[in-house]
Amino acid sequence: MSTTNAFRRVLGAIVLAAAAPAALAQFVGKVSDPVEWVNPLMGTASKPEMSNGNTYPAVTVPWGMNLWTPQTGKMGNGWTYQYDADKMRGLKQTHQPSPWMNDYGQFSVMPVTGSKRFTEDERASWFSHKSETAKPYYYSVYLADSDVTAELTPTERAAQFRFTFPQSEHSYVVVDAFDKGSYVKIIPEQRKVIGYSTRYARGPLPANFRHYFVMVFDKPFTSSDVWRGKELVAGALEMESAHSGAIVGFKTARGEKVHMKVASSFISHEQAELNLQRELASDDFDTTRARAKAAWNRVLGKVEVEGGSIDHMRTFYSSLYRMVQFPNKLYELDAAGSPVHWSPYNGKVLPGYLYGGTGFWDTFRALYPFLNLVYPAINREMQAGLANAYREGGWLPEWSSPGYADIMVGNNSASVVADAWIKGARSNADIETLWAALKNGANNEGPMSAVGRKGVKYYNEIGYVPYDVKINENAARTLEYAYDDFTIYQLGKALGKPESEIGIYAQRAMNYKKLFDPETGLMRGRNQDGSFQKPFNPFKWGDAFTEGNSWHYTWSVFHDIDGLVNLMGGRQAFVGKLDTVLSLPPTYDESYYGSVIHEIREMQVANMGQYAHGNQPIQHMLYLYNYAGAPWKSQYWVRETLNRMYQPTPDGYCGDEDNGQTSAWYVFSALGFYPVTPAVGQYVVGAPLFQRATLHLENGKQVRINAPGNGADKRYIRAARLNGKALQRNWLGHDELLRGATFDVEMSAKPNHQRGIKPDDAPYSFSREGRQ
Repeated sequence: MSTTNAFRRVLGAIVLAAAAPAALAQFVGKVSDPVEWVNPLMGTASKPEMSNGNTYPAVTVPWGMNLWTPQTGKMGNGWTYQYDADKMRGLKQTHQPSPWMNDYGQFSVMPVTGSKRFTEDERASWFSHKSETAKPYYYSVYLADSDVTAELTPTERAAQFRFTFPQSEHSYVVVDAFDKGSYVKIIPEQRKVIGYSTRYARGPLPANFRHYFVMVFDKPFTSSDVWRGKELVAGALEMESAHSGAIVGFKTARGEKVHMKVASSFISHEQAELNLQRELASDDFDTTRARAKAAWNRVLGKVEVEGGSIDHMRTFYSSLYRMVQFPNKLYELDAAGSPVHWSPYNGKVLPGYLYGGTGFWDTFRALYPFLNLVYPAINREMQAGLANAYREGGWLPEWSSPGYADIMVGNNSASVVADAWIKGARSNADIETLWAALKNGANNEGPMSAVGRKGVKYYNEIGYVPYDVKINENAARTLEYAYDDFTIYQLGKALGKPESEIGIYAQRAMNYKKLFDPETGLMRGRNQDGSFQKPFNPFKWGDAFTEGNSWHYTWSVFHDIDGLVNLMGGRQAFVGKLDTVLSLPPTYDESYYGSVIHEIREMQVANMGQYAHGNQPIQHMLYLYNYAGAPWKSQYWVRETLNRMYQPTPDGYCGDEDNGQTSAWYVFSALGFYPVTPAVGQYVVGAPLFQRATLHLENGKQVRINAPGNGADKRYIRAARLNGKALQRNWLGHDELLRGATFDVEMSAKPNHQRGIKPDDAPYSFSREGRQ
């Protein structure tokens, strides 16, 4: 795989350190070029039946409006790029957050030679990873059937292409605006192609949805044709149809490079032109590539890690690369340089920020907390964008793609908003709008199941969504609503709201207790009359739960683990229950779905019992030993998961990567701590993976994590110090880190059964505030 060429250039950073008396292991020292450690192909060896990440090689800049990717799948196939494919159909502009959500705002280009081959099957070319270079800021591939090398490099809303053609009288670039309604126009005298696509997978969207594009070439056309469907309309220059495209031709010498600049807009062709001029202007290809690379190094360089293996270094920066792609910018800059956006909520062009392409059910857990710690400025823009979404659509999106998408459960926008404000990523002008949005979402059903709260009348009146009222995934909804109510209460307190307004949310935060079944010691669906569901199989996926079973969702009490400990009979029983999750066989009941969904298969093959790290609901569970006096068990299992479930390879994830969440688990855990309870200013301690790490915070302070001598045989914390003082407790404070901090950790091959074992050493739980 040619991406390894970049790593060879940075191996000068590698030092040798003694790993054992009889062996040496390679450790990587400080790097100055972190983007070269990223493998964009990590996670691309995926398919609907088995996700090893469900990623594609995204060529973009951090949080850019547009992403580009090589396209191996057919038009409309969410698996747009699969590592095992051997033919390429195009280079596609995409906004796809996941294959399950599919795409919007998409079109593709493809160089061909010989005949005018424009349909996706006719133009497809054999390719090999041996002649492919994939980087976050640059992509190159040799298309064997046409003897053409295609290269691209991005900006936020534009990109440059460079096509190296053979000697040919018949060299072409095909433009595919895709089906579902599209338009193209060739303007030969300007060496330009314009058009738009209306294709989107998730809706509804306003009827005027368009994604406009403009392409400018540096070589005059020798032929210009448009096409519709499978029909070439020779000599025509304009086409509006269900499926429109263009094909422009050139006469080329061997090795001749044809350059193309492209930009797009959700607003208009004129705005696309403005985006092109602002972001590319007279820059050549190499200048754009250098700027894109520098943008990645600025963002990735905020987190420095040293003293890990080559694979750990590659996995870390590949994961961080995934974390800063979504949500992506949906706003553009007008002629005056002010942010403006087309609204997927009402179809109007309006001032201000907007972001899209993320599901809060996944990302509230660790992705947004990481933004609040390391990249708060970008989340301030995202919070302003959420306020705009509420103003324009009447609800906060729980999944934006780009507008409201009816998928997943919960009301987790509450956590995303509360965590940002509490940790200082504040959109001050918008907070009252966001406060109103949270209350609206918490107390009303929305226009679809995934917006607002499905079953809210039952939840607010009896404290849970019943199992027997034909509302699917009712127990999962109840548990997530309870946590979301806690975050609303936390935000209300931080805003100084009166108890008369916010007390109800503190009360509802304890609704999780209503689903705890003392007989099984697990969470269980409950009928409207108060009886528990029968029959009950804790291994049954779905039904009362979402993409998981009771063994997974029982731990979804992020805000009150002490309360859950007490329900289970105390600390010893709680630890035993955690142990059971990891020791049970990977048994499952798929009858609710009627087939084995990929999340089930990924748990089964992982061979970690009922621990299903490939899906989000249980990812925090390994840290819960810290609440019950057994922190060394968290340290062991976190390291085990870091080592076993992640590799910097095409099959490098153990399930859906999901917009940075599964990557955020890795990055936080590799640093040595994790945000079990967003909307609380604490991080639960695990154990660092690297010998050194430095976070460069936006306020100019630094967080240093030192674990000298750390290695594969040292999973446990023997002792820890924070700013020179011994640290027994199992958490770090957000405010402590923001002030600048040094966290010194002495790692050991043996667990320390005396450190972090007292009840006062445990992280935050709501019960400690006297809540019942």
